[in-house]
Amino acid sequence: MSKVKPIPEGFHTITPHLVVKGGKEAMAWYGRAFGAVEMWCNTMEGTDHVMNACMMIGDSPVMLNDEFPDHGCLGPGETTPVTIHLYVEDVDSAFERATKAGAEVVFPLADQFWGDRYGIVKDPFGHTWSLGTHIEDVPPEEMAERSKQAFATEG
Repeated sequence: MSKVKPIPEGFHTITPHLVVKGGKEAMAWYGRAFGAVEMWCNTMEGTDHVMNACMMIGDSPVMLNDEFPDHGCLGPGETTPVTIHLYVEDVDSAFERATKAGAEVVFPLADQFWGDRYGIVKDPFGHTWSLGTHIEDVPPEEMAERSKQAFATEG
């Protein structure tokens, strides 16, 4: 008898698990916006209500389920304290794809002091996503100086 792996094949130590209102619609949207591919989807018998699903975005699994208000399982409200970061090869194309699919720009795409081209969008289901492409390796001392400059205020 073979030993079961404690972390399933293809998963990482941390895997985002999103709660949304409209799971099937969310999975379709994530496909259009981020190229997500459905791995599996379990729905409540006789409904489209997603109990548990998994999709791959790039090389990473993202789990998802519909809200279950009777069990205190709710998606984000007006705001969410969590941002999911997505590193991509071409952030300009990925950002454009997400916004064309209906994502709201939260933080415009720009080159950042820490060495990424980076921006943030909010999906129609209330989750925020930061998208980035690493464009420069910045030594810690230089990053500290750039950070001071980026956050300096005129007085």
